[in-house]
Amino acid sequence: MNIENFSTVNSYSLADTLPDQCREGTWVGRAWLPESSTADGIAGPCVIQVRSGQVYELSARYLTMADLFAEDKPVLSLNTTAGRPVCTLDELLDNTLFHRRPEDYRHTAVPFLLAPNDIQATKACGVTFIRSLLERVIEEQAQGDPGLAAEIRGHIQATIGNNLTDIVPGSAETEALKRRLIEQGVWSQYLEVGIGKDAEIFTKAQPMSSITSGFQIGILRSSEWNNPEPEIVVAANARGDLIGATLGNDVNLRDYEGRSALLLGKAKDQNGSSSIGPLLRLFDETFSLADIQDCEVTLAITGEDGFASSGANLMSEISRSPQQLTNDIINRNHQYPDGMMLYLGTMFAPTEDRASERSGFTHKVGDRVEISTPKLGTLVNWVNYCDDIPEWSYGVHELIHYLRQKR
Repeated sequence: MNIENFSTVNSYSLADTLPDQCREGTWVGRAWLPESSTADGIAGPCVIQVRSGQVYELSARYLTMADLFAEDKPVLSLNTTAGRPVCTLDELLDNTLFHRRPEDYRHTAVPFLLAPNDIQATKACGVTFIRSLLERVIEEQAQGDPGLAAEIRGHIQATIGNNLTDIVPGSAETEALKRRLIEQGVWSQYLEVGIGKDAEIFTKAQPMSSITSGFQIGILRSSEWNNPEPEIVVAANARGDLIGATLGNDVNLRDYEGRSALLLGKAKDQNGSSSIGPLLRLFDETFSLADIQDCEVTLAITGEDGFASSGANLMSEISRSPQQLTNDIINRNHQYPDGMMLYLGTMFAPTEDRASERSGFTHKVGDRVEISTPKLGTLVNWVNYCDDIPEWSYGVHELIHYLRQKR
């Protein structure tokens, strides 16, 4: 379905979606640059830095984001890299509105934004907030039927309450709670990873497949219960050091995952289901991990049908720290030599009825989804069916051929 003429699109500008034109802080990402915008006349995906509203190409030093991730001190490395000016940030964002299609990559005459990650693994955490935990239990017990969700939600909250924030995952208190819940018949695999010793961590997307701000996110036509998941995404190097953060939308098909946890791959990894960006902000003297741990991430949904919904994640309520989650993934047991992007999970999923009573929330084509926090800006996407979004065709194989030309 072509949604270029929808009002949720035409009434929106990407121009003001990054804080103060990135005048403060260290901002990096990727852009597709046409032949006319590159020094060597070779079109392709380039590492960029944004400084005071100006976009600089960094291909002379970094051919991929993995090159930057591999630096011992990436901020210092960037400070000694001049880069080549390409365009203004406003121009880049204006060119990036969602209709930019992958099949146009080789023919576009203007630069536009890409997701700030390339060959890194893209992982995600589940049930890292109590509210998210309860919703996952509801999905499981409803077996994918949104009409049963309200009744089950009331029963579970009456049994275990809303507040498990004082419980430390994997602690002795948690084990005692686990035994009590089993006795009451409400234990779940989601409670196991939410308050047990092992976090839920899964592969969200293939390298190179994530989209960014201004593009369409995808849901399956067959899904009748789905939602956005507004999240912080952290970047980690091969050693497991956290080097920066950005925003993400971990698009989720609730009915698929609710029918069986074994359908997690189908519920989470589809065309346009991983949105990350707009840019990666590196940790420096102006921005630290503490800023992430204390921030509020807001979600706003605007539909063509007049529907509007909003909510927020309070990162201070996350049950496991970003570094703890990263350490569970990158360690002596499993290595990620190109680095990793990690969705940290969400505490907020819209639940209000949209179509009818007891129907719950689900997306409709044309929904505009905005995910924001002051120090990272706004990630905005529009909802469409996966098979109506242009196919993802530029993978690692083609990247290798492009890099051969660059050398």
